[in-house]
Amino acid sequence: MFFTMSGVRLLRSSSVLLRSGRLYSSHTPGKQTCLYDLHKKNGGKMVPFAGYAMPIQYSDLSVSESTLHTRKHVSIFDVSHMLQTRITGKDREAFVESLTTADIVGLKPNSGVLSVFTNEKGGIKDDLIVSKTADDYLYMVTNAGCIDKDLPYLQDNASAWRKNGKDVEIVTLDNRGLVAVQGPEMVQLIQPETDIDLSKLYFMQSAIGTVFGVPNCRVTRCGYTGEDGVEISVDVDKAEQLVSRLLESKNATAKLSGLGARDALRLEAGLCLYGNDINETTTPVEAAIAFVVAKRRRQTLGFPGAEKIVEQLEKKNWPKRRVGLIAQPGRAPRVHLPIIDPIDKASIGFITSGSPSPTLKQNIAVGYVDKADSKLGKVLLVDFGKTTVSVTVSKMPFVATNYYTAPKN
Repeated sequence: MFFTMSGVRLLRSSSVLLRSGRLYSSHTPGKQTCLYDLHKKNGGKMVPFAGYAMPIQYSDLSVSESTLHTRKHVSIFDVSHMLQTRITGKDREAFVESLTTADIVGLKPNSGVLSVFTNEKGGIKDDLIVSKTADDYLYMVTNAGCIDKDLPYLQDNASAWRKNGKDVEIVTLDNRGLVAVQGPEMVQLIQPETDIDLSKLYFMQSAIGTVFGVPNCRVTRCGYTGEDGVEISVDVDKAEQLVSRLLESKNATAKLSGLGARDALRLEAGLCLYGNDINETTTPVEAAIAFVVAKRRRQTLGFPGAEKIVEQLEKKNWPKRRVGLIAQPGRAPRVHLPIIDPIDKASIGFITSGSPSPTLKQNIAVGYVDKADSKLGKVLLVDFGKTTVSVTVSKMPFVATNYYTAPKN
């Protein structure tokens, strides 16, 4: 079952919507973020997601229109449901390195990195962004859908470290909202109203400053759309004020955007959705995100499942691989559908995410296939049961990314 507005398929059953494998029930309201009232006031169609009532879209734009608006202009996303934590103590860097594939020691102050928690088999427990601040703490953002396992995991491990005489504390930032501002007009929108020089704030760097008159904002150059953008951590009692001023600004054409466009954008950018494209049974190598395993950590190891992951990297012996797929016209590939060999019709994999691409006007998907079938240009079939659709293994991202990266020396 999938939702669709303006071209994305919509199926309803027992008032439940499913997008790329995630359930949105129209019955249970869920918890509310600090921007809930603003969503309702602006025509947000609210559905439960990861335990929260979140906007799937707004009344002024369809999902496709909102996706294209982000690509051409700038959109504002509420991501306040994400878990924000502050990790303190003199052993904080070693602590985070013991749980993730990140090189925290090698990070420069006020810079961050995409990383993953791994299990003992090399599987991905969750993906995250961790930043080394210029102050005495690390700042971490993890997925809302994994809060119930991530937070106890951090707290239990920190407790064990303290029992061994180590100095580390986990502080949840429950008093902070999180707003993503994404699109090519982001700088045009924000720069006139902030004391942070965005020309010197590169991808995965962060700074604290005032934005549209709201002080104590942590601005991080990152996002989940493939476009240039920032995520702004803001006091919960100032979040609505900040978003309202962003929307009212004459600097650029800013629009609110919801989960529907966010999912289409991240799929076009080839980015993973935890629980669909990555989970505890897939390693970073199999997921085609081996870049999250820092070079130094491939030597030092010391994180769960390190030996298996490094063995896969060195021997290139992974059994399956996440690939991009472009489909022939017709039905869009959907999550869980089998991928089969076009000759003998044997099952060789499965779809993990798929939908029409508003930007490309093509049906796109990602999925896992046997290593032998993961070569670019390979033609495969997606099995819908009564019919099949031809797909071609393609490069990701499907839509070129526009991150504002630091110039190379």
